[in-house]
This record gives sequence, structure tokens and C-alpha cells, in this order.
Amino acid sequence: MSQASPHKRRESINRMSVALAVTAAVLFAVGVVAALLHTTIAISIGLRCVAIALLLPVALGRRSLLVWTFFAMLAGAELGADAPGFAAQTHVLGEVFLRLIRMIVAPLIFGGIVTGIAGHNELRSVGRVAVKSLVLFELVTTFGLLLGAIAIDLTQAGAGVTLPAVAQTVAPTAQPESWQQILLNIFPENIAKAVAENQILQVAVFALLFGAALAMLPDPRRAPMLNVLQSLTETMFRLTRMIMVGAPIAAGAALAYTVGSMGITTLLPLGKLLVTCYAALAIFVGVLALILLFAGIPIGRFAVAVAEPAALGFATTSSEAALPLAMENMEEFGVPRWIVSFVIPTGYSFNMTGSSIYLSMAALFAAQAAGLHLTVMHQIVLLATLMLTSKGIAGVPRATLVILMAVASSFQIPASAVLMLLGIDTLMDMGRTAMNVIGNCLAAAVVARWEGELRPAEPAS
Repeated sequence: MSQASPHKRRESINRMSVALAVTAAVLFAVGVVAALLHTTIAISIGLRCVAIALLLPVALGRRSLLVWTFFAMLAGAELGADAPGFAAQTHVLGEVFLRLIRMIVAPLIFGGIVTGIAGHNELRSVGRVAVKSLVLFELVTTFGLLLGAIAIDLTQAGAGVTLPAVAQTVAPTAQPESWQQILLNIFPENIAKAVAENQILQVAVFALLFGAALAMLPDPRRAPMLNVLQSLTETMFRLTRMIMVGAPIAAGAALAYTVGSMGITTLLPLGKLLVTCYAALAIFVGVLALILLFAGIPIGRFAVAVAEPAALGFATTSSEAALPLAMENMEEFGVPRWIVSFVIPTGYSFNMTGSSIYLSMAALFAAQAAGLHLTVMHQIVLLATLMLTSKGIAGVPRATLVILMAVASSFQIPASAVLMLLGIDTLMDMGRTAMNVIGNCLAAAVVARWEGELRPAEPAS
């Protein structure tokens, strides 16, 4: 009886916390709708502030990065709506966080891959994992392109949209790279340059080669270097936990800047496209759940593991910001460190699941807005072009826009139709970034299961 009472109290507290969180979410949503309907400002602001106040005790009572990130996102959105001038100044907090993340990514990947290959005799498994990863990446991203095209064809979100007479934003001048250049860019010519430019795929390739070479050394020669790298990797994971303490602040600052610079009312003209995008992403989440089910991976445990990095990617619109946390959580989920350290960074160039949905959807939206009728064959050619040109674009600012502008010119789609997307690009980027993070984590788990290396959950003590 003495044990049951504390358990019941915990259950009661959990139910109360869930009720408060749900009430806060509903009130905040009603406050946003009230602002869009141009009701009294005091009413809309009051509803949102009450929602944040209700969520505060929930956040204070939990040591959860996800809960604190969600709270910071709501508070940041409110700050951006009420004080856009001040919110613009908070952008620097997000930039500091991203710099700290970029600081640890390269050594984290390098140490994880090398110690996995050289320390656990995984040299013969590298080729299999690489092939399986790339096959999975290609299947998932191709399906994403098809899903985006089907969704926009059904909703016709671009039909009837008025194009601006003059484009107000200068389009990027960069061009998508040829397949030869993409292949060449996989291999580093200077590892220091690759680290400095944060070319994580090049760092991963160097780590694979370095780990293979280290594994071929006799044990007395290999042990000293291996010990150093194992200590380095453990240190970087500890440093990751330290930096992640600031993740909610970075998430709130990023959302404050976004809302403050855009404003809520700017969403209305392209609202149908925004709804279509998130509906397609929701369907894609269901498809990923089916993949997990087919692979025999527990969906509930996986959802818990990816919740925090996905929320961080959503708030910051940066997959890179979520990379260290995603790697740490997937290792705790049971994926071996060397597989995590190889599959997730590789996915940043080849497994942009959310971006694939956005690319096909945005291209066909621009065609609809321009009044162009693309036949089924034209759409197939368009999707094939996007599939080829989108590989290896991670790390390029506004990379998806660069690809869209290049592909649009090949199909006589006016640039002004593509530039319209800039109005809500950040809000769509939130969803596609979170999906990219989820897709990369899923790939690591599925490949580990495919290899028979996925460890079961440790029983709670």
C-alpha cells in the first residue's frame, strides 16, 4: 500500500500535466485564429498569454528537453507577435547555438565511425551498410517526391494565385551541381578544409578510410590511437549534453525571429499550400510508421527517441542543429554507434525525406500559379529531374530554392512563381526539416535491424 500511493500520485500529476498541456495548446491555437480573424487584439494576446502561463508549471515540473522546447517555441512565437523589434535581436541566440553545434559535429562523427570500425572489427560490414543505406534513402525520397506531387495535384493550391508583377527578392545565382561534381564532392581533398566548411559527408568518408586503415594495424599499434579516439568520442557526447541545455532558448529565439519578421497575416494568401504541405508530411509519417512496423521496430520507443531532435529541427529549421542529439538518442535506442555515425550524416545529403515532398509540391505549385498545365509525362520528367538534381545539396543556403529555380527554367515556369514561396518558406521548412531528422533516424534504425545489430531496450532498473 505504501508503494501504491506514490504511484497513484504520480499518475494523478501526469494526468493533470497532460490536461494543462492540451488546454494550453487549444487556447494558444484559438488565440492565433482570433488574430487571423482580426478580433480585438487584447483578446487574442490574452488567450495566448494564458496558454503560456498554463504550460509553465508543466515545464517546471518536468526535466524534459521536449517539454521545455515546446514551451520555448510558444513563448518565442508570442514574443515575435507582440514585440517584433525586440524579437529580431534574439536571433543571435540561435546563431550561437548553431555555432556550438557545428563545433562538435565533425569530431563526433569522426570518433564514432573510427572507433566503431577499428574497435569492433566492423570493417567487412561497412560496404553492406553503405549499400543498404543508399537503397533505403533512394526508395524513401522517391516516394516523398511522388507524395508531394499527388498532394498538390489533388488540392490545386496554386490555381488562381495571382503572381506578383515584379519579384521583390533576388533569386540565388547558384546552380545545382552535375552528377560528376556531386560524386567528386563526396571525397575530401583536405580534411581540415572539410571540417572548417562543415562538409559532414566528407568527414564521414575520411573517417571510414581512417577507421579501415586503423583496423588493419596490429593490436599493439592500434590500441593507443583507439583509446584516444574512444575518449574523444565519449567527451564529445558529454559536451553534446552540455550544449543541449541551451536548445530550448535557441528554439524560442529562432521562432521569435521568424514570427517577428514575417507576421501572422502573411500566411493567408498561401495558406492552402501550407495546409497541403503539412497534410502530406502527416501522411508520410504514417508511411514511415508502416516501415517501422514491417521492420519489427517498436514504434512507441522510436517516437520517444526522435521526439526531441525532431522538435529541435522544427524550431530551428536546421537539421544540423538536431544532428548530435539525434545521434545520441539513436544510440540509446539501440543502434550501434558506428552505424549511427555513418548513416545519419550520410542521410543529410541523400535522405532528405521532407525536402523531397516539398520540392515536388513547390515545383507543381509554381506551375499551377503560372497557369501552366503539365501532363502526366511532363510531371514524371519533372520529378525525375528533381530526384537527380537534389542529391548532395545539403549545406547550401536555401538549397531547395536553388534547385527549384534551376528546374523551373527548364520547364518554362516563371521565376516569380517560385519566389512567391519565400513568403512561407520558413514555415514549410520547419515541417520538412523535422521530417528530414525523423527520416535519418529511421534509416539508422532500419539499417541496424537489417544488419541484425539493433539492440533491445534495456530493462528499467
